[in-house]
Amino acid sequence: MAITAADVKKLREKTGAGMMDCKKALQEADGDFAKAERILKELGKAAAAKRSGRATNEGRIFVAADGNRASILEMACETDFVARNETFVALGNEIVADILARGISEADDTLNAKVQDAISTIKENMSIRRFTTIEKGDSEIFSSYIHGDSGRMGGIVKVKADDAAALDKQEVKDFAFDLALHVVAFRPVYLSADSVDEAYRKEQEDIFLVQAKNLDKPEKVLQGIVQGKLKKHFAEICFTEQGFVKDEKKSVAAVTKEVGKAAGTNLTITGYVVYAVGEEL
Repeated sequence: MAITAADVKKLREKTGAGMMDCKKALQEADGDFAKAERILKELGKAAAAKRSGRATNEGRIFVAADGNRASILEMACETDFVARNETFVALGNEIVADILARGISEADDTLNAKVQDAISTIKENMSIRRFTTIEKGDSEIFSSYIHGDSGRMGGIVKVKADDAAALDKQEVKDFAFDLALHVVAFRPVYLSADSVDEAYRKEQEDIFLVQAKNLDKPEKVLQGIVQGKLKKHFAEICFTEQGFVKDEKKSVAAVTKEVGKAAGTNLTITGYVVYAVGEEL
């Protein structure tokens, strides 16, 4: 009997096996679903469904960039061993490239099918945990960094130059790479103090005010203490205020200004994304 795409999809959803495996099983079983499912189980191809409930606390970060877009992806799996597996790494690179090429914002059937096929092969649960795509202008440059052989952390940074020609200078490219390394190393929460959420800023001010009052200082110096604590806190969580990864005595903002001056232009960090495997979403 003729095997339809709907038949293959139905068997796939029930067993978690790959599309081609399902098609072959149905053909061998002459369209008998129960027999086809048994064939897949005997071949070990229906293992994905059995593994779907297992925790995926390990994984890897993947990055791809092309033209004016860049994507970053977190793939989750059960074990560190699989996170280093060549098939898993190839899968992550393929998926992030597909995300970038199609400009999608959430996992679809095409991406999920690729994951299910890999699960049937590797025999371990895995999933697309999250991904983000960012865009840049012609006067901006992307730079990315993936940490170590494990690939557990990665980031993308966007840098803008008032003179776009300066983006071709090696010192600017090197600096952009260092910025990508920086966001992975220090994981800032905000781009700058100006971008801090107002509700969060107010909450911190209230906390620091209580702390200042506990110091039993005169009322006229309390606000100075609060602002000092706030500045120190922002230096810990804001990208441009943090001490630069290659020279922590200087802020990222200060080094950005220095590099821009040396390159004959004004440089601005316009955006970033940083992922770490298993972090809270």
